[in-house]
Amino acid sequence: MAFYDLSKTERGVLVAKIKNDILFDLKQKKTNMIISYFSHEDTYIRKTAYLNTGRIYFENMTFQKKIISILKKLQNKKDFKIRQTVINVAGEIGIKEFETVEHFFDNGLFDEHHSPRNAVIGSIKKMSEKNPTPVLKWAKKYLYHTDKEIRREICHGIELRGRTHPQDILPLLKELQFDTTARVKNTLVHVIGQIAYKKGCLETVIADLNTWKNKEVVSKALAEIIDVHYRYRNFSALTQKQATIYIKTHFKNI
Repeated sequence: MAFYDLSKTERGVLVAKIKNDILFDLKQKKTNMIISYFSHEDTYIRKTAYLNTGRIYFENMTFQKKIISILKKLQNKKDFKIRQTVINVAGEIGIKEFETVEHFFDNGLFDEHHSPRNAVIGSIKKMSEKNPTPVLKWAKKYLYHTDKEIRREICHGIELRGRTHPQDILPLLKELQFDTTARVKNTLVHVIGQIAYKKGCLETVIADLNTWKNKEVVSKALAEIIDVHYRYRNFSALTQKQATIYIKTHFKNI
């Protein structure tokens, strides 16, 4: 039975069981239950497993080295679901201790399957939101990687931090303004739109775009910002009309 086919009470019991089973494996120096949960077909079972593994890491210092050791071994498993879950556990740990798990993301970025790579993006999002300094420093070294997908994934991954602190990621986004790959440029424009509609963010984004040199990218970014203010009109700080007026007033090249 799937996780969300269970009642709320039954889900609570299952969550507790999964945590206890993982703890049992750690105490017995085994991985049978961990592998079973990490490879489960149900996404929400795997999510419960990685969330609980992250919690155990911070609740039980005696298991920290063991957890990292297990994750290293499991990252090489053939089943992509296991590798994906490993990255997600590392993401939970990296919210507080990025340096401890940095190497998992160095490897995960180049995974042959898209699911672990997507887990890297998701993890960068949550880690950069809570622990921005080391995560953004790490992300910066991949901005000029020869693989366009790596550049795109990094651009996408830092988005969440930018929604509340656009000034933190704008220097990294600026580095990508002359990227020649359409997928990277499209992601760049998308991210700029996503970091411009919350209260106080449009002003920061427009001030920074005034210093960019690639007029084509900037023009597309401005159009995206205006469009986002309509698409997200129930969540944006300004109306589309107000955003348009602000851009026309404060963007120097219009």
